[in-house]
Amino acid sequence: MILEIVSPEATLFSGEVTSVAVPGINGEFQMLNNHAAIVSLLTKGNVKINAQNIKIEKEHVSKFTKVNEQTFWLPINSGTIEMNNNKVIVLAD
Repeated sequence: MILEIVSPEATLFSGEVTSVAVPGINGEFQMLNNHAAIVSLLTKGNVKINAQNIKIEKEHVSKFTKVNEQTFWLPINSGTIEMNNNKVIVLAD
């Protein structure tokens, strides 16, 4: 599936991922390929990205925490997520 993480300043990440977990208002939840369509508010926490080959642009890499070769976390204060047709868009503050 495709993940895009957009902040007010820039697109922080865009690429193919195997899963993404986000801090929803009712707790953390994860999305995999072919997940049902969803729109949700996000709270303070980490967006957790898992992918085979994660490529983050140099100007944004300092915002992410590298957990291992296939996992990165991005701390956010709030936001919105939309998943539809194997495309996830995170609008994050």
